[in-house]
Amino acid sequence: MIKKLIKNFIKNNFLVLFIKDRFSSAVQISQRQLFHYYQDMAKNNSCPKLADTGFRVFSQYEEDGKLLYIFSILGMENKIFIEIGSDDGINSNSANLFFNFGWYGLFVDANEKSLNRGKKFYRKYPNKWNYQPKFVCQKLTRENINQIIENAGFKGEVALLSVDIDGNDYWIWDKLDIITPKVVIIETHNEFGLQDIVVPYDADYFFPGKHPVYHGASPLL
Repeated sequence: MIKKLIKNFIKNNFLVLFIKDRFSSAVQISQRQLFHYYQDMAKNNSCPKLADTGFRVFSQYEEDGKLLYIFSILGMENKIFIEIGSDDGINSNSANLFFNFGWYGLFVDANEKSLNRGKKFYRKYPNKWNYQPKFVCQKLTRENINQIIENAGFKGEVALLSVDIDGNDYWIWDKLDIITPKVVIIETHNEFGLQDIVVPYDADYFFPGKHPVYHGASPLL
């Protein structure tokens, strides 16, 4: 019993420290400095390779750093994101832009439990200078994707679209026309190599389906 309590204490306190670090002024200041540094490099035609710019604050891998680099070059005039297959929206491709650069947007996922966890997190750590993100719980298909986004109040130009639903990713992207994203992140399967492969559309698909890898599309598409 005591061992379990100690284990839970360590786990919970490390989580709190990690979250506090993500919101520290040092993290925010360093990213702002990077933003201006990349802009200066672009003016001097001395930009680094995209592969060398990655880091993680909220994202699952190094998307936060790479997106900061991309939008430093492209500009952040339109600070709207839409994340399809967002899970809780915390360890997402858009959270860092929301918290540290004042973005606004939409998280869509079919897992109600995950979205409730995300809502609680964003209420606990609000961005006082910006609107809270919207959360929509619904299974996405080719037939409903445009209506879901429009019903949430989004259409036209957006800065970032992220698609990661472990299945019909390509088919959702293919059908999506209610928005015009400047930058798109979409999951592909390197396991397919450079072969021209896309798994047939299945409106009823749920991950992992019949096979944990055979879904989505190859990077070639």
